[in-house]
Amino acid sequence: MGEVTTSLQRPVSNEGPSKLVRHVDSFEIQPPTPPSPNGVPRSAWARARRRVSRWHRPYTAILLLLDFAAAAFASFTAIRTFDQARSGFYQAHDDPTWFYTVAFGLLPLGWVVILWFNRSYDRRYLGLGPDEFKRVMRSGVAVCATVSFLAFATKTDLSRFTVGTALLLALLLVLLGRILARFVLHVVRRNVGQAGHRMVLVGTLPECLEVHRSVTRSPAAGLVPVAIHITDGYAAARGVETPVPIYAGRDVLALVREVGGDTIAVCGSASAEPGELRRLAWQLEGSGVDLIVAPQLTDIAGPRVHIRPIEGLPLLHVEEPTLSGPALLAKNLLDRMAAGLGLLLLAPIFLAIAVAIRISDPGPVFFRQPRVGHEGRTFRVWKFRTMYVDAEDRLAGLVDQNETDGMLFKIKQDPRVFPVGRFLRASSLDELPQLINVLKGEMSLVGPRPLPADDGDFLGDVRRRLLVKPGMTGLWQVSGRSDLSWDEAVRLDLYYVDNWSLAYDLSILWRTVGVVLARKGAY
Repeated sequence: MGEVTTSLQRPVSNEGPSKLVRHVDSFEIQPPTPPSPNGVPRSAWARARRRVSRWHRPYTAILLLLDFAAAAFASFTAIRTFDQARSGFYQAHDDPTWFYTVAFGLLPLGWVVILWFNRSYDRRYLGLGPDEFKRVMRSGVAVCATVSFLAFATKTDLSRFTVGTALLLALLLVLLGRILARFVLHVVRRNVGQAGHRMVLVGTLPECLEVHRSVTRSPAAGLVPVAIHITDGYAAARGVETPVPIYAGRDVLALVREVGGDTIAVCGSASAEPGELRRLAWQLEGSGVDLIVAPQLTDIAGPRVHIRPIEGLPLLHVEEPTLSGPALLAKNLLDRMAAGLGLLLLAPIFLAIAVAIRISDPGPVFFRQPRVGHEGRTFRVWKFRTMYVDAEDRLAGLVDQNETDGMLFKIKQDPRVFPVGRFLRASSLDELPQLINVLKGEMSLVGPRPLPADDGDFLGDVRRRLLVKPGMTGLWQVSGRSDLSWDEAVRLDLYYVDNWSLAYDLSILWRTVGVVLARKGAY
């Protein structure tokens, strides 16, 4: 049962005695916050130094070193590859000093500066989401444009192959470094519980609990709720079991310091009070505490949300989902090219799996079942057979052992699955023949899960998932697969439909590799 604490609400003053801050295993005296006239800190630099959450500082320093090293290594590789690398840099007596200064000093430094100006080191974009990689790509284009302009302005005859190789390789290495750094950050957040934000949720109890469920669903995001401050009175928490302590009637900033937090998340209807939210933002100025607003608008991704202020009123515009246009055409072309190449490269593996299936249980190698696809059209999905040939006849006797809900039937130790089939399911190799469906245009590499067409209930919200092609992998697969409930699987599918993008597809494909190797939720 969460703790409910009440007290008279008192205004926080920046002057006065030191406050006692309670941590998990120790107590320490925190010095009083320096006074700031009219709620405005004296210096933006001083405010940054006093920020409570500091995980991004060493992380940013590591990224700076990785990016500089990536650009320098790309220059080194290009120089060693092409004999004419130094063309345009010859000076008297063939002195290479200026050439090496540019290649290993100024060019890598230019990469770092342009990445910085494109806000690629902004902590709001680090560690989660595709925005960081989009900014790196834009920085790569800016570096190419800058090098081209400088070469034209100084009439320097550069080796085009050398410059192109150095810039392209640098971009790829910077992206790779960011991916590896993010992977390490996520491991630290999941396994160590560090490098994150300790949040105090403010709002009504149902709203705060909903935000708590959402942020704790993804430990890699680094958002760790440590307390809830309810605005509807402590009576609302009576008889409710809560994952973190609950407080009411407290000064929020004092509560944050007491529980060792560094972030305040204003949830739901509490964010609709413009005067209160503005005063809270003023109160936090110079405190080093971050402010997050979690509106009631859920399951809408950032690219569809735009804030357009009109006369001081921030209007939240929600754009329609992009379900057509050039991006969808590019997705279809990418799907078919990848499917064709995949079928060609995986042909030996297909042959080995086919032999193993025929040895395990005589019968067809492939299992084909009607599924509902794009806009309700029915198609037959291709999969390697993993069950005995009489599996359908034995289904009626196993219905009462179903371990999931909704339209799905799953048993972790299904007796109808033969040993080789169990391995194929755990490793997801049984899904590979669906590349045939992708090549035919019936499926996509990424999309909602294709559901059986016999008794499917595609009414209401569930029907919306048919607006896009079903996928071999999807948000459901990288979020738990068979371990998810039906409602959660539908929610993830609808989220993908409303917020899909090419960058999001690539992100899901990358996450799929880790999920398949870990065999999470596959049975």
